[in-house]
Amino acid sequence: MTNLFQRSKDIILENQNSSGGYIASPNFPTYHFSWFRDNSFIAYSMNTIGEHHSANEFHQWAAENILKREDIIQRAIQKTQNGLPLDEQDILHTRYGLTGNVSDEDWPNFQLDGFGTWLWALAEHQKLSGLQASSITLQAADLLAQYLDALWHLPCYDCWEEFPKKIHTYTLAAIYAGLNADIEGIKGKYKQQLAEISSFIIKNAVIEGHFTKFVGSEEVDASLIGVSVPYNLVAPKDPLMINTVKQIEKKLNRGGGLHRYPTDTYYGGGEWVLLTAWLGWYYLKVGEHHKARQALSWVEDQANDEDHLPEQVPNTLNDKSFYQYWEDRWGGIASPLLWSHAQYIILYKTLNEIDGL
Repeated sequence: MTNLFQRSKDIILENQNSSGGYIASPNFPTYHFSWFRDNSFIAYSMNTIGEHHSANEFHQWAAENILKREDIIQRAIQKTQNGLPLDEQDILHTRYGLTGNVSDEDWPNFQLDGFGTWLWALAEHQKLSGLQASSITLQAADLLAQYLDALWHLPCYDCWEEFPKKIHTYTLAAIYAGLNADIEGIKGKYKQQLAEISSFIIKNAVIEGHFTKFVGSEEVDASLIGVSVPYNLVAPKDPLMINTVKQIEKKLNRGGGLHRYPTDTYYGGGEWVLLTAWLGWYYLKVGEHHKARQALSWVEDQANDEDHLPEQVPNTLNDKSFYQYWEDRWGGIASPLLWSHAQYIILYKTLNEIDGL
């Protein structure tokens, strides 16, 4: 379905603001913002297909927005080092308006994973594009790494913007990748912290040979794929990762696409397009190309007549009673979701490179 590949590229580029930020979803008012998490994967997808200018514009946008808030970052670092609790005004928000403005709307803003992901994506941008990061970008990256170094051990909202009192395995893996990023001023600086994060996860977020959703949980979460791909805290063929993926397949794949986690009720807890593509990405890393093609095919089948990929599809819902609740509250499921298109591009491009196409 080469048309969907081209449309995915077009949809992303059409929905990148002149400021550099990508809107999460143009047709879903609640998502008329730029998240560092989504945008970082979107920018990476653009790098994989040679749209380096687009990715570079995003990274400049991100750096500028970080540096605007240097006082917040420094205050958070200082308070954390002094053992003081952080207030709302002491943290970087997770989402911004396309021009970098902050919404007054109450939102679960204390999320750390997106900032680790940005550092990972910035390093990938330099590698794939051959472009050197600007001095402004390097300054922002250094500042953000200090922020993550100081705060990594704190409970925060997860990548689904839930469970704020927990310490999340995916979040720690994203921070690990950020502090391990091949960026001037960061690479090699945080060896002790990387060892501490890795040790903490192995000690506190592993049960029966697989990673868990958060410390104290026995559940898996599809986001745990990221612990290995792309964050590389463990290798794709590490036994812990293999066992984790087996649990994800067993508990979260009931209809061809992946659910987020077993008790998810957001829009009833359907099957997520971006997660299914992400699993396909993992399959390619371990040489399971047939499974990767099955994941790609499932994702392609979810596109509508306009070649829009949604956030999720309401198949094999975890709890049907919650579907109507969310539809009444926020409208229909977000579509197109740029992150879904980005993960599709990553899987499609990687698979075709392996096939020599």
